[in-house]
Amino acid sequence: MAADHNPNPKSPKNGRLGLRINERQRSILTAASQAEGTSVSELVLKYATRAAEEVLADRRAFVLAESQWTAFREVLDRQPRDLPRLRELLEAPTVFDEPK
Repeated sequence: MAADHNPNPKSPKNGRLGLRINERQRSILTAASQAEGTSVSELVLKYATRAAEEVLADRRAFVLAESQWTAFREVLDRQPRDLPRLRELLEAPTVFDEPK
């Protein structure tokens, strides 16, 4: 994911996003924007974009070097290992099972 959330800060912004917030939220956002020396709009845009990128990161792209991709595929293609203790754990009754 991009580290810079606005790769071209001078690019024109032509969209708007309206938010309804309460006084507590406004106060927090104002204090945080002042602490960073920016406007509330810039602060919200920066951190909302970062959060959205993090949400999407696990869902859309894997970037690996060719050697890493090959190693990853080899692991996926391996025959599963027999793990008797794990099998025993998974087959054991749990607190959610009804007594027989």
